[in-house]
Amino acid sequence: MSDVDPIIGNWYRNQETGNDFEVVALDEDAQTIEIQYFDGELEELDLDTWYELAIDAIEAPEDWSGPFDEMDMDDLGYDEGKDEDEDADGGEDELSDEDDLLADRDED
Repeated sequence: MSDVDPIIGNWYRNQETGNDFEVVALDEDAQTIEIQYFDGELEELDLDTWYELAIDAIEAPEDWSGPFDEMDMDDLGYDEGKDEDEDADGGEDELSDEDDLLADRDED
């Protein structure tokens, strides 16, 4: 039924169930596809089953953290209220060794 090829990292929707999932692995030798549903559940499909399903390619969900509901916002790697130029103590970032090296080079 489906003519959509499985691509690792792409998101799809099963038209029959309405479930959204991402392809997370392909095993060409075993002819299997591992998918992860938005809620975190993993499933393995054989290639023949994939092409029998009614599948549409979709955009990645805006809130990709669905499988990680147990995480705090700090664990996601971004902080909306923090300025990029501030360190964890709220002060300005210190120059890194690379910045020091470049500053020394500019003075020459």
